[in-house]
Parts: sequence; C-alpha cells; structure tokens
Amino acid sequence: MLTNLKIKNFALIEALEASFTSGMTCITGETGAGKSILLGGLSLVLGKRADLSSLLDPSQKCIVEASFSIHQYGLAPLFELLDLDYDDETVLRREILPQGKSRAFVNDTPVTLSVLEQISLHLIDIHSQNDTSTLLENEYQFQVLDVLAKNKETLKDYQNTRIEYKGVQKEFLDLKRDSENAKASYELDDFLYQELLKLNLKDGLQEDLEGKHNALVHIDFLQSNLAEGIQLMENESIGLIDQLLKLRSLAYSLAQKSTQFSPLHERFSALFTEAEDLLGECKVQYENLEANPEELEKVQFQIDQLNGVFQKHKANSITDLLKIQAQLGVRLEKSLNMESELKALQVKEQKLEKLLIDLASKLTKTRKSAVATLENELSNIVSQMGMSEALFKIELKTSDTFLNNGKDQLNFLFKSNKGSDFKPLKKVASGGELSRIMLAVKSILSSYIKLPTLIFDEIDTGVSGKISDAIAEVMVTMGKKLQVINITHLPQVAAKGDYHFKVLKEEVNNKTVTRLSPLNQEARIEEIAMMLSGNKVTPTAIAHAKQLMN
Repeated sequence: MLTNLKIKNFALIEALEASFTSGMTCITGETGAGKSILLGGLSLVLGKRADLSSLLDPSQKCIVEASFSIHQYGLAPLFELLDLDYDDETVLRREILPQGKSRAFVNDTPVTLSVLEQISLHLIDIHSQNDTSTLLENEYQFQVLDVLAKNKETLKDYQNTRIEYKGVQKEFLDLKRDSENAKASYELDDFLYQELLKLNLKDGLQEDLEGKHNALVHIDFLQSNLAEGIQLMENESIGLIDQLLKLRSLAYSLAQKSTQFSPLHERFSALFTEAEDLLGECKVQYENLEANPEELEKVQFQIDQLNGVFQKHKANSITDLLKIQAQLGVRLEKSLNMESELKALQVKEQKLEKLLIDLASKLTKTRKSAVATLENELSNIVSQMGMSEALFKIELKTSDTFLNNGKDQLNFLFKSNKGSDFKPLKKVASGGELSRIMLAVKSILSSYIKLPTLIFDEIDTGVSGKISDAIAEVMVTMGKKLQVINITHLPQVAAKGDYHFKVLKEEVNNKTVTRLSPLNQEARIEEIAMMLSGNKVTPTAIAHAKQLMN
C-alpha cells in the first residue's frame, strides 16, 4: 500500500507531499490542473524514463520518493533474489540531476531502473482509459481466467516443462544432424585411424627405422670396418689390447716401488678393461651383421608407409601423427555414442511430452470449471454499471500444439443487447463498455488475489447518472479489499471516496505551480458541489453534494 508520496522540482510541482491510507482515495481537479503531472512524477519511482525537460528548475535536482507498506504482499523472496534488504516499510526514490543523470534507490540502496521496475510491478497498478485495450489481448484474458482457476503453480510447471521440452527437441535435432554428418565421414575416419594404429606409432620410431635401414643398406662397409677394428685391437704384439696390457704391467711395477704411481696403475687397468669390453662389443656386432634382403625390404616398406601418412596428414613429426590419431579416435567414439544419445533424448522427449499433456489437460479442466464463474460475475457487475443485457461467453478449444499457456485456444465473446449474437469482445464492445468491463475484471481479481495499489486515471470518463453511481459502488467495494486511488471528474464517484485530494494550480512568486491539497468534510462538499454545478456553487449543488456523500 502506498503510504506517502513526495515530489520535488518536477514539471509544475515545486514541492508536494501527501499521505495515503487504505480504502478509496479520490483525486479531483480542473482540467489542466496537473493530475497527469502527479502520475508522471509517480511513474518515475516505478522505473519510467525521464529527461531534463521534467525539471521545474533546471539548476536543481528532481526528487520523487514513494513509501509503501508491503508486509501483505509476500515480497521478501523477490528482495532476496534482487540482493536487497527487505523492510515492511519500503521507500522507492528517484533522482534526476541537473546534468541529466538519473539515480534510483530502494531503501537507500542504489539500484538500476530495471530493478526499480521489477519491484514496482508488485506494488502499484496504474490503469488509464488507454489501458483498456489490454483486455482485448488474448494473453491478458488467459491471465484473468487462470486467476479464477487457481492455475498459478500448474501454469508455472507447464511453462518450465515446455521450455525444457523445446530445449530437448532442439538438442535432438542438432544431434541428429551431427549424427548424419558423422555417418558420412565415419568410414574414412575409421580407415585413417586403423592405418595409423598399424604403424604402432611411438616417439623415436622414425629414427629407429632410418637407423635399421642404413645398417642393412651398408652391410659390407660395416662388416669390413668392424673386422679391421677387431684386428687392430687383437693383433699380436702390436694390437691395442697387447699394448695396453704392457702399459698396465709397467704401471703396476711403478706402483710397487712408490704409492704415488698407484693412480696411474688404476687408470691403465681401467683402460685395459674398457678396451676388452669394446673388443667384445665389436665382435658381437660383427657376428650379428649379415645381409638380409627381406628385412631391408620390410624396413623400407615401413619407411614408405610412414612417409605416406606424413604427406597425407600434412604432418611433420610422429608427435603430430599421434595427435591426429587421438582426434580420430575421439571422433569415432563420439559417432558410436551418438546413436545411444539420440535414443536417450528421444525417451526424455517422450516423457516430457506426456508430462506436458497431463499439465495442459489439468489447465483445461480447471479453466473450464472457472469459465461459468467468470461469465456470471462479469455479467452481474457490468449489469450494475448500466449494461443490464450484457452477457459474456468464454470458449475454450483444445489445439494440437503446446502453446505458451497450455493447449487451449481462448475466445472471449460478448453481446451487449438481448437478441444479438455473441461476437469477439474486440469487435463489438465500445470504448465506454470496455472501461466498465475492465473495471469489472479488476473488481473480480481483487476478490481472488492480493492486487497491489490500484490507481484509476479517469477510467470513468464518458459516463454519467446512474452508471456513475454504479461505478462508484464497484470502486467502494474494491476499496474494502485493497487500496484504490481514483483520479476522477465524476462527483458521484468522488463523493464515495474515503479520502479526497484536490489538484490545483496557483501562482507563487510569479510562477505557476501545481499543489495537492487534502480536503476536509466541508471542503469536500464544496468541491463536489463545484463539480456538479460548475464554478458557481449554489445551495442546490451543496445540498446535492451532501446527499451524494451520505
């Protein structure tokens, strides 16, 4: 509930403050007095855009501050979601600086306009004549029917399931496309993968093969040189082994005479041992060397294969080929898994589809049960407002498509006169009828949900007499359930308010400013009398005003 409103330096408002309470508050004033300015200022704390032209004094900042009592709205989870401290008494503030910058606050915490707008949607519902067109929108008609059908949770479950269902459908189609593409390249990928596997790729493979190849190609040269080396080491008297043996003996003799030669003896001994080892290794290598045309052919084939895959894959090393092999393996495994993934997605899609059907059926059932209630309540309320022959007919048809709010197609039909046919509301209802129908809808909704503060901006324009009285009674009934603030030109409506403000213009320091003044009982009578008779207040108008207020 709106409890207080402060506006400073906005349009024609120099400084304004007003307190509000529950029930129905009426705001009246002459055309051009500034009632629309009042709503314009309020709209700033609801997150609407503003510019420097809104400032009365361009050198000063504009401040709009609205206080709300919100304990009855259950908004704590919303505040938590928006990372804001919750307070039963919440203050929304908007500042427009002379430089053109805008700032917004919730309980003195800076917020974006988006956050301000999200919160305000739960606090105030401003309804003007132009907003009656909303009633013609199928989405809004569904919202009204679903309130009566108590479909909030079911509809939420359905919409969340539908989002998931559409997501799975898209995932299935994307994977199916990828699967078809993968099948086309699977055979080639498998061939290339098997080809690389057969090579037994490992680090150093290329060097090993080239080494074996060189050894087999140059077998005669290797044998000849090894034989010569063995002879040089083994030759009697002059061979390396014999010479090192003699040197070791000489060093041993020296070491026997003096220990300072012991290191020398040890080194010659080590040389002799190493030479013997080298000789043995040379003999082994020599014995292992033999011409092998078949092995040479095999090694050459392996080299040719390796060079072939290097060229095929445009690779420069074994490391490159190993990476390509791994990538091919991943692609092949993915291709093999796609079929099972497709089946899993298909099963999931079927389960979600069944759940959607069940939820949609539940929505249809509850809506059908609420249709008669909505038809009757609408007809009864508009009948009170001068539309005695008006009847409503709400048709529900089930489609084959999962729509945003179920599988239902809604036709909101209306006839205003006896003997006429039911036709779509948007085709037959006049502007004045739509205003009264919307008022009836708001009245019904107020009985089923905790609506925020309702502000009616001259919704009663164009009606008079008994209809005015009836509209006033409907608003009074609504005011017993929620806060209603009504900007009106009708004295019949203004007279029924629990509280009354008047918007007026006056000159202050050679400037025209708008002021909002609360009216006491005497001032209310005078204002309503003026609304009845014009600027000249007559005793008859005073008497009529008193009668209206009783």
